Amino acid sequence: MHVISLKLSGRYSLLAKFYNNLEKMTKDQSTIEKELGKSDETWSVQKSRKRKREVMEVDPSKKRPYFPPAKKSALDKAREMRKVRIPQNRFAPLKANWSKIYQVIVEHLNLQVRFNLKARMVELKTCEETKEISAIQKAADFVRAFALGFDVDDAIALVRLDELFLESFDVRDVKTLHGDHLARAIGRLVGKNGKTKYTIENATKTRIVVADSKIHLMGSYQNIRAARTTLCNLILGSAPSKVYGNLRNISNRLADSI
Repeated sequence: MHVISLKLSGRYSLLAKFYNNLEKMTKDQSTIEKELGKSDETWSVQKSRKRKREVMEVDPSKKRPYFPPAKKSALDKAREMRKVRIPQNRFAPLKANWSKIYQVIVEHLNLQVRFNLKARMVELKTCEETKEISAIQKAADFVRAFALGFDVDDAIALVRLDELFLESFDVRDVKTLHGDHLARAIGRLVGKNGKTKYTIENATKTRIVVADSKIHLMGSYQNIRAARTTLCNLILGSAPSKVYGNLRNISNRLADSI
């Protein structure tokens, strides 16, 4: 009899625990329903943590500062000098085209120029007849473009136009290649008799120089970007037919933007 009573008491304790848990669940459910039943007015909207833009206080009585252009007397006092190193393989072209280079730098930009044989550099210097402040920078870009391998007629565009730039990158920066793999990648860039290179130049309106594993580009920012992506696709192994199709789309897009 004692054994039976113990068993019954154990069952009753289990049932009591079960009913207690049910009561707790019903209470929690009722509290959730009460919170959901509240009106929308009681809900608080969380404020955004973004900082508000502070409006700059400007005094309307004060006028904007005016800086007059630099006078010729300021240019006379300041003498600027630039040096551009010429590589060994460009000595012969420099000697052959020196008259054209001299004419552009001296007659058009009104600068002084000389070639230092010991240092192997073209030295540029402003003088009293120099009118533009940016003349020496244009001349330095012009000589640097010629030193990289561009023709004189193409490099003159850097002097005449303001929105032209130079950019250089290495084939191995795009993909690590060595030996015959590097030679094949450069061959894909140039094409048979330079066909691929000329096609990219005409489609993107840029000038490209392939010197060993270095590639030099000259053109506007958008055109250089289009030519660089095309060259990188060829280096990575894209088929020339696919590259030509992309070039057609790029040339149409550039023509529409112009």
